[in-house]
Amino acid sequence: MDSFSWYSINEDLKKNGYKSVPLCNLNNLQLRFLCPSDLEEVRALCRDWFPIDYPYVWYEDITSNPRFYSLAAIYEGVIVGLIVAEIKSYSKLNKEDKNILSSCFGKLTTVAYMLSLGVSEQHRQNGIASLLLDNLVSHLTAPENRDCKALFLHVLTTNKPAIRFYEHRNFRLHSFLPYYYSIKGKSKDGFTYVLYLNGGHPPWGL
Repeated sequence: MDSFSWYSINEDLKKNGYKSVPLCNLNNLQLRFLCPSDLEEVRALCRDWFPIDYPYVWYEDITSNPRFYSLAAIYEGVIVGLIVAEIKSYSKLNKEDKNILSSCFGKLTTVAYMLSLGVSEQHRQNGIASLLLDNLVSHLTAPENRDCKALFLHVLTTNKPAIRFYEHRNFRLHSFLPYYYSIKGKSKDGFTYVLYLNGGHPPWGL
């Protein structure tokens, strides 16, 4: 992976209307893509970070399948943060996500879905989540991804820190998803948040 220029990404984001984010406070932090040998470490981290119990095949996919953009933050040889996203054809989205874009966009339009973003508790408040997110946004706004018009995600309505994080970074609340999650046998509500990219925009009525 090429070296990552935090300063240039921050400047590009500010030029496009994004709010600047703090520099990462950890020296010697490195970014690299996940690989199959990371599976058990990532699985342990996700079990600690998230209330959702992902199936084993999910971990196999995000650590080996090239369709996923799976980026890890490494500090002192240990994974301390990760972000996972997938670029999808807009026409193949699930019903609840079909209206995040205006119908004026053509058949080649794609969107990116963020499956996961997490940081180890002892390394939070160091700008790692922002670093990972900005790297993903930089990838999605590169010329080869010009047909990608939005980055969206689902979040529990009760996850206030995550909601504040995304809103601070210009994600827009798009929809309320009642009973979207099943966690330990109980139904939980969710929100859809969207960050529009490359000239993308919601239906005009929204």
